[in-house]
Amino acid sequence: MAAPLWPWSLFAAMIAAAGLPIYIHAPKFYVDTYGTSLAALGFTLAALRLIDVVQDPVLGWLAEAGRKHRATLVWIAALIMALAMIGLFAVTPPIAPLAWFALTLTLLFSGFSFLTITFYAQGVEKAAQLGPKGHFRLAGWRETGSLLGVSAAAVAPVALGSLTATPFTGFAIGFALLALIAATAMRREWVSTSPAPATSPGADLALFRPILADPFARRLLLIALLNAAPVAVTSTLFLFFVESRLNAPGLEGALLLLFFLSAAASAPLWSRSAARFGAKRSLLAAMALAIAAFLWAVALREGDILPFALICAASGAALGADLTLLPALFARRLASLGRGEGAGFGLWSFVSKLSLALAAATLLPALQAAGFTPGTTNTADALFALSLLYAALPCALKLLAMALLATTETGETPA
Repeated sequence: MAAPLWPWSLFAAMIAAAGLPIYIHAPKFYVDTYGTSLAALGFTLAALRLIDVVQDPVLGWLAEAGRKHRATLVWIAALIMALAMIGLFAVTPPIAPLAWFALTLTLLFSGFSFLTITFYAQGVEKAAQLGPKGHFRLAGWRETGSLLGVSAAAVAPVALGSLTATPFTGFAIGFALLALIAATAMRREWVSTSPAPATSPGADLALFRPILADPFARRLLLIALLNAAPVAVTSTLFLFFVESRLNAPGLEGALLLLFFLSAAASAPLWSRSAARFGAKRSLLAAMALAIAAFLWAVALREGDILPFALICAASGAALGADLTLLPALFARRLASLGRGEGAGFGLWSFVSKLSLALAAATLLPALQAAGFTPGTTNTADALFALSLLYAALPCALKLLAMALLATTETGETPA
């Protein structure tokens, strides 16, 4: 009897629940609780994100070189994440709050990145045990769990706020318990049947060579970079758009929840679609849906909450395909290359986070140059610039990714 796949969903939910505080909860918590300067936090986050992007290939090498000890490394990383989350939200900083913020967040996102890379790398071997469509079957379980974890993390502090005066302490303790349960549930899944690679300096570099030398793997990495860019753009500008363009402050949480729940609900459907029609066809259909839905956001004005909610639902459903099928295609290619899963997903994580870094570095200065100022009354021209950057630019980037995928031969034979 085949082992159940629910531990993969649970572990994915745990990892995803840690991702949200890294980029959303923590900065606001430190501003509200300790009066930390917003400018100082912004500079610190930019520096930390740079570290995060650069270290991913190194963590990919560690996941690959430590293949024999993967179970132990996973337990260590999960423990580091649990303690870092408690330190970040439930412990009064024993040093300057900004320094404590930087230290605990560095530990948290390092554990997060290592577990993400190792988890996806292990999935390559797991999928091989599930049959010809194993990568897409596993992806359906994994990404549904991930999206449910993001959704739960988005609403947990608000829900706990009605029960306790210290909701983030409860959130941190709850996460630590989830990390313990998820690591326990996955304890038998870290067995590797592939030989551990050599660890000489030349061999370390060689871990990346088969991936970067493979035209199809390079093509998938480029598609991932282009396809992640629209999400990076909308993530960077979402709060500004809801507050200033729609004039709907306070609804950000509900709209984000709708977006992620739609993605979670659609992920199993996209997985089934890929099994029947092929991942390429399914991805192209999802990209077309994303463009058709999101382009309407350019025309939204103050008070257009319901139309924007429909856009969030439709674009969230399209995101479910991006998160499920593209990693599955890449995992299948890594399996055909025969080695380097950890290194491969280190590169995959690198290009995904590079999109976020580039978006943060370019979009906010562009908005400021257009005359946009958050939290104040803006001119019609400034608001139009916000709409173009938030809605039109992602659609243009998605078209580029769609064109690149359409001209890529995936070698699939749909049922």
